[in-house]
Amino acid sequence: MADFSSRPGPGEFRSLPRRTPRPERSEFREQEDFRDRPEAGDNFSRPTRPRSGPPERSGQTEPRTERRPVGPPAGTTWPTPWVQLKYFSNQPTLYPAMIGGASPDAKPGDFVAVFDKEGRRFGSGLWNPRARVPLRVLHHGEEQVGEEFFEAQLTRALDLRQNLLGLDGSTDAYRVIHSDGDGLSGLVVDRFGDTLSVEVHSLGMFQRLGKLLPLIHQRLGTTRQVISVDDFIARVEGIRFASANDVRMVKIREHGVRYEVNFASGHKTGFFCDQRENRRRLAALVKGKRVLDCCSYTGGFALAAKVLGGAEEVTAVDLDEKAIEQGKRNANLNQARIEWVHCDAFSFARQMQRNGTKWPVVILDPPKFLLSREEELEGRRKYEDLNGMGMNVLEPGGLLVTCSCSGLIDMEGFEQLVTRAAYRLGKRLQFLDRTGAGADHPVMANCLESRYLKVIWARVW
Repeated sequence: MADFSSRPGPGEFRSLPRRTPRPERSEFREQEDFRDRPEAGDNFSRPTRPRSGPPERSGQTEPRTERRPVGPPAGTTWPTPWVQLKYFSNQPTLYPAMIGGASPDAKPGDFVAVFDKEGRRFGSGLWNPRARVPLRVLHHGEEQVGEEFFEAQLTRALDLRQNLLGLDGSTDAYRVIHSDGDGLSGLVVDRFGDTLSVEVHSLGMFQRLGKLLPLIHQRLGTTRQVISVDDFIARVEGIRFASANDVRMVKIREHGVRYEVNFASGHKTGFFCDQRENRRRLAALVKGKRVLDCCSYTGGFALAAKVLGGAEEVTAVDLDEKAIEQGKRNANLNQARIEWVHCDAFSFARQMQRNGTKWPVVILDPPKFLLSREEELEGRRKYEDLNGMGMNVLEPGGLLVTCSCSGLIDMEGFEQLVTRAAYRLGKRLQFLDRTGAGADHPVMANCLESRYLKVIWARVW
């Protein structure tokens, strides 16, 4: 059996030779330092610092670009409150460097008119100057929209789930509002039975919950709600929120499998609806087989394999003790026999490799390993190591279902990590398909990075 180590083998990573520095180009040396230029309106001159390089040629001056004033052009008026952009972008989330200015009456949480740097109407969005994302553009276009826009977007989102997808026929657990994917940036709403689980990332959305949530309840027939706001987001957004949720848990159904959602100890909104269609697909491939579910959380894939798919034997591994306990309760709900292992997935896979134990089906659905660009190297290494260990406990020709929920890795990048893990072990990898979140997690064309979930289906031998 090939040995798999988290450290690279000898000679695997080689430092690139240092290139000889290119000579400095004179046209760059001769440019005026922007810090030495007086700002428009300054009535004093800054002393110039001595600079290296040849002196500037006399009689030649660089053209000055005058700053365009912020606000309506002379002779025109804009509807207030308004925000003007400094740079063009179709992204829904705009950061401080992209904002030119705002009208004096624009308050945190306001639904503002948005104008581009030329003074043309660009759209409408939620404004909060204190936030890390001060402007969330919800509507792009020249027409003027008001607060009625939110109800229209909500109706469109509900029509997708109920009328087009028909989700109520197979489950009572699905994503109702998917933030930017539904044109309501900063708001995530999941339905779990008779309860709405709400996650808020924007002050403007928080201020409108009193209007939006009753509309959702009326349409879906739900009666209860659980609202959560991350402490850090609450501070930077200026959201004053005291959690008073009295709903602890609720039971749901998904393709005939029953689960219990615990809002007190569950991650995110309580249950991962995004894997619903992948769980059903797995069930169709495991009848009579032995299945290993690594990073099983509360047993989503494990129970789908056993109850819906008729797997002969299912082993579920997770390091979170509370998740294992919840998984056992879920198994009892379905009268299903599953072997639960409270252990780190890496340690478990190493031990099974030493024991010579293998499975015909292995599922890898770890938590997010890559949280920021600063952690990119370490996060990618963890994904590669986990996939290699999973392949080492997979029978030749077995099915590997491997997942990543890190938005900082795209599908091609994740596929390369899985391929690299296979090549390091001298294994052959046959891709069968690539999938992602269900259609209740839509992605807008101007925010493709919200396509965070990646699932690779492959055979390995």
